[in-house]
Amino acid sequence: MTAIQETNFKFDGQTSFYRGKVRDVYSFEDRLVMVATDRISAFDVVLPRPIPFKGQVLNQTAAHFLKATADLVPNWLLAVPDPNVSVGLKCQPYAVEMVVRGYLAGHAWRQYKAGHRTLCGVTLPEGLKEADKLPQPIITPTTKAHEGHDEDISREEILKQGIVAEAEYVQLEQFALALFQRGTEMAAEQGLILVDTKYEFGNLDGQIYLIDEVHTPDSSRYFYADGYEASQQAGTAQKQLSKEFVREWLIANNFQGKEGQTVPAMSDEWISQISARYIELYEKVTGQSFVRSETENSLTRVEENIRRSLAVSYS
Repeated sequence: MTAIQETNFKFDGQTSFYRGKVRDVYSFEDRLVMVATDRISAFDVVLPRPIPFKGQVLNQTAAHFLKATADLVPNWLLAVPDPNVSVGLKCQPYAVEMVVRGYLAGHAWRQYKAGHRTLCGVTLPEGLKEADKLPQPIITPTTKAHEGHDEDISREEILKQGIVAEAEYVQLEQFALALFQRGTEMAAEQGLILVDTKYEFGNLDGQIYLIDEVHTPDSSRYFYADGYEASQQAGTAQKQLSKEFVREWLIANNFQGKEGQTVPAMSDEWISQISARYIELYEKVTGQSFVRSETENSLTRVEENIRRSLAVSYS
């Protein structure tokens, strides 16, 4: 299996290029072309080896949920001309990510376990165990970093610093909670629990749009509903669908993205396991069979499909 590590295309009308942790973004006057590569990141660090089909999983999962939530909030997506590519409106991103948590897991659990009872200005009750359901979903925003680590921030600090105007921030909160509720309902239909996720928003001509990815394995965490209660009562780890298993492997190998730490070597077998887990997640979360894209000439395929898409007007 081959994988897309990066792209370096040049298109007529292209105004800029940005390489994110996992996406290569081509900007034009009125639209963005996002290529979901097979790069994988954890602890805000891009790992050295790409994961076959990961980009396709990410791109097609995001498209699935963007279409399924378009009645709740306008979104940026215009077309999916290739398994690894999305074309959409060029919005001005808000400088915060809206992280919604329904359960105590991941970063929130690590903070709680360390003794913290306030996360991003939200007070958490005493006596919680890992993976416990929270009394109600909470929003724990982060600042959006172009490089390095995103940082936790409270609602109060966002408004105090003027990062987002209050009226707009209230709307972002309402959108985020509505999206989380829809995601929760869709997950339940597939026998899953949406544990936590992040949403990114942008503004175009005064209108707020949902941008980037939605309810994907890179932005979300899922538990299997079957066995959840039994595992909580027994105090055993929840079976989950997310890339948390990658983070756990890194932690077990003494890497958390901290200065001086080295990413452990990733064997071919481990790469194949990660790929299989991503494909499993796609099929379980969307309820659709995953059709592997042609990989022999993947870069040529991606470039040709983008060029065809750029010739189309979506107005």
